Amino acid sequence: MKVLAADLGGTKTLLQVTRWTEETPQVLAERRYHSSGYPSFDVLLQEFLTEVGDIVSNLAGACFAVAGPVAKGTAEVTNLSWRLEEECLQKGFGLPQVTLINDFQAIGYGIESLKPADFAVLQAGVPEYAAPQAVIGAGTGLGQALLVWQEQAGHYQVLPTEGGHVDFAPRGELQIALLGYLSRHLEHVSYERLLSGSGLVTLYRFLKETSGETEDLALKKALEEGDPAAAISRFALERRDPLAGRALDLLARIYGAQAGNLALTCLPRGGLFVAGGIAPKIIECLQAGGFMEAFLSKGRLSQLLRQIPVKVILEPKVGLWGASRVAARLANEKS
Repeated sequence: MKVLAADLGGTKTLLQVTRWTEETPQVLAERRYHSSGYPSFDVLLQEFLTEVGDIVSNLAGACFAVAGPVAKGTAEVTNLSWRLEEECLQKGFGLPQVTLINDFQAIGYGIESLKPADFAVLQAGVPEYAAPQAVIGAGTGLGQALLVWQEQAGHYQVLPTEGGHVDFAPRGELQIALLGYLSRHLEHVSYERLLSGSGLVTLYRFLKETSGETEDLALKKALEEGDPAAAISRFALERRDPLAGRALDLLARIYGAQAGNLALTCLPRGGLFVAGGIAPKIIECLQAGGFMEAFLSKGRLSQLLRQIPVKVILEPKVGLWGASRVAARLANEKS
């Protein structure tokens, strides 16, 4: 059967037409678009369908993963003005069935499609079969999801959350000062504010303003000319600027602390997976130790967290694969 899948994010949107035969997928068409260049998903989807032509004929179903909450067949992209409705998409584009899911649900379902080489192991742990799993990932936002094994179905069910918006809990004097710094400008300081795409820039500016250090001229120029977060990451990873290095280390430690909070919340003995667009780009920093040190720094329960496998997902299309898998499963159930 052929299915249509999409992974909609605040930065990019991926679309894919895939043929599934006995759980073996074959990609027939795939495109990537800059989300902000389109006033709505409908406009983007129409462009995709026009580009691929007859490839989308005889579809069995469609599943679109959305970076935002999904309720009663309706979704709004958190960092865009897009609104999607299953019924409108189904009727408007003549699709047999349309399912909307949260983007981190899609990542959870996509884990099944990955190979060992698609992961970077931060902690081997002691994985347990059919035990709960969890996903956390920073990108344009900060997503989290829980995975619960369904014995009869033979696969995990993925439960979306909005856990990325929980209150930031500072650790140590520096982070306490950071909370005070941000509280002067924000009504609610969440982990997403610090770990999403603009979070690294926020951390860098905090350190620059509170340390009194002179900004590196080359980095200052890079910040003005391109993507500020990418520039800070590059200067940090290339060890070209100490201030950038401390900002990236601070991000890794805050990231690890929240991943540890998630692990304590649901005890994912089957594994905790770090997803999102940021982690693969700073994998060297995550492997340096600060992330796992903060993850494990949970007092009397630190030893418990040492048993949980922690892996970074390196495959950027995991969410797209997850949406495609969901579309194929639902179409198979309907047939």
